[in-house]
Amino acid sequence: MAASDGGLRRRRGRPEEEAEEKEAGQPHAEPLPPALRPGTFWMARLALLRATAAVYFVAFLVAYHQNKPLIGEKGLLPAKLFLENIRRHFRGKINMEAFSYAPTLFWFLDWSSMDGALDGFALAGLALAAFVVVTGCANMVLMMALWALYLSLINVGQTWYSFGWESQLLETGFLGIFLCPLWTLSQWPRRTPPSRIVIWGYRWLIFRIMLGAGLIKIRGDRCWRELTCMNYHYETQPVPNPIAFYMHRSPWWFHQFETLVNHFVELAVPFFVFLGRRMCILHGVLQILFQVLLIVSGNLSFLNWLTIVPSLACFDDAALGSLFSSKDKRAKSQVLAMQREESEGKGRALPYGCYVRKVVNISFGVLIACLSVPVVVNLLSSHQLMNTSFNPLRIVNTYGAFGSVTKERTEVVIQGTSSPDPGDPAAVWEEYEFKCKPGDLRRRPCFISPYHYRLDWLMWFAAFQTYEQNEWIIHLAGKLLANEKEVLSLMASNPFEGKAPPRWVRGEHFRYKFSRPGGKHAGEGKWWIRKRIGPYFPPVNLEGLKKYFEAREWPLPARN
Repeated sequence: MAASDGGLRRRRGRPEEEAEEKEAGQPHAEPLPPALRPGTFWMARLALLRATAAVYFVAFLVAYHQNKPLIGEKGLLPAKLFLENIRRHFRGKINMEAFSYAPTLFWFLDWSSMDGALDGFALAGLALAAFVVVTGCANMVLMMALWALYLSLINVGQTWYSFGWESQLLETGFLGIFLCPLWTLSQWPRRTPPSRIVIWGYRWLIFRIMLGAGLIKIRGDRCWRELTCMNYHYETQPVPNPIAFYMHRSPWWFHQFETLVNHFVELAVPFFVFLGRRMCILHGVLQILFQVLLIVSGNLSFLNWLTIVPSLACFDDAALGSLFSSKDKRAKSQVLAMQREESEGKGRALPYGCYVRKVVNISFGVLIACLSVPVVVNLLSSHQLMNTSFNPLRIVNTYGAFGSVTKERTEVVIQGTSSPDPGDPAAVWEEYEFKCKPGDLRRRPCFISPYHYRLDWLMWFAAFQTYEQNEWIIHLAGKLLANEKEVLSLMASNPFEGKAPPRWVRGEHFRYKFSRPGGKHAGEGKWWIRKRIGPYFPPVNLEGLKKYFEAREWPLPARN
């Protein structure tokens, strides 16, 4: 027994001796960093605010570059004239009815300097958005200002701002307001943890975006049900990019596979958000990957970038923490400290401000629930509306994309001539080139996403409508007849630059198709081949447009 006891003592002494040796200079094993606890959303909050601000920045940049030629004093659809017509409709008064019809801060400004106001709103939005992107700091006041500025632009933007991503940005931005403290500007506002109600607001948004897009397809064009829509999509989408040129030539079975994947992601995956933490994270991963594929294969404005934003709410701190290396302890340590404070504070009396915040968050949840009723009814309806707002502030909306797919691509090509007689067979007609839409057969399709050329996008719609349905295109022709600098800034090239303006301008209608890679036309450097359909609008000159312009209260441009 004695020997046995001694043996035990010797064995017990070995760890102590090893500890002494380590203290004498042996290397210590570094302790594992504590893991982030699931169920909190500090990192998601920072990512959501920065991502929202980044999309705002792009939107305001587009507004700064393009608003004056589109809706400025000399624009194609002047905002001042639009507001005056609304005021006239409401008997010359700016009242709540007029404001609810077009909620915008421009009602309270002097319209005699509309160009300056448009630039001011865009520049203010750019500055605020850049601040949030760079610093990661935001509060309710700042996010509300961004939302109000963009709402004001949308509601005077008319057809140029009539698409679903505008309302989607407003709804996303409205959610961002309630992620923030009222006044504090901090990346990690300790007394204002991200509300789970707001996080679920983002999840509810991405659920509606994707399910709405899937349902409108199934209920719309039969090619979605027959799995053939992708045979046409890459060639006929509004503004194709170079990758679309090659994707269009994929084999039929690959296009069918793409359509099936689309249906899975839009009709099945959205429900993952309600199936627990792991399935919610999988939902976020799949939606982000899907949006990246769409970004790569087309120029759909900032729509797909914006759709990534609410998907970030699917990831809690434990999920996002894995993206940070153990060396990058700043973000993790901040979140760990706040998680620790939250655990230690359980059971303690909360400050008065925390109770106020809880009431605000609950009220927010009730508001979203009430405004969602018509949206849900629309989703369940066999007559589903796409990209529609049921309230003037566009807080909760219904979404959808490509409910129908055009099978042929047509383009309006605008041409001008210096000939005094437009009917002269010898007249030379020269083409205006747009920034990104197909025109010159040898010009490579462009990459512009998330930036957006509004005129190019509307020209795509005009091509399968008539000029009577798009009166602004005749206004555009008048501006080109005068060589107006503002509108020419929207064009890639002016064939009459440095020369007298054209005497006549006309619109020609063409059918465009991608050339075949490796084929004859591609060998000649042509990305497109085209065939003339006929005239889109007849030759016009300034004298002939005089009455047309007067009837619409557009000033007749002077030749420059």
